[in-house]
Amino acid sequence: QVRLVESGGGLVQPGGSLRLSCAASGRTFGRYAMGWFRQAPGKEREFVAAISWSGGSLYSGDPVKGRFTISRDNEKNTVDLQMNSLKPEDTAVYYCAARASWSASHDATNYAYWGQGTQVTVSS
Repeated sequence: QVRLVESGGGLVQPGGSLRLSCAASGRTFGRYAMGWFRQAPGKEREFVAAISWSGGSLYSGDPVKGRFTISRDNEKNTVDLQMNSLKPEDTAVYYCAARASWSASHDATNYAYWGQGTQVTVSS
């Protein structure tokens, strides 16, 4: 099993940047593919980005391509989401998720472990 704790959310102005971090417990972090998802009020959970266990394969959802970057450090058991050029429509609760597989996925149902979420608000 793996326990996930997100941090780094907050209030930022449009055009600004934030870096979210997800800390994972457990000795086998390197065997998990990781993903970031988000959910805005009244909307379904949406795929943001995912990374394979080795970090060699990266994926991002269309709304964030070119603006958000996912990365991981298997020595520190962390996965980060660098968010640039933030827009008001990026406002949501952001969740970190883990999948016991080498390959990443954009499908939230493929992830068994979830963090509690961190709020990101983009507003002037």
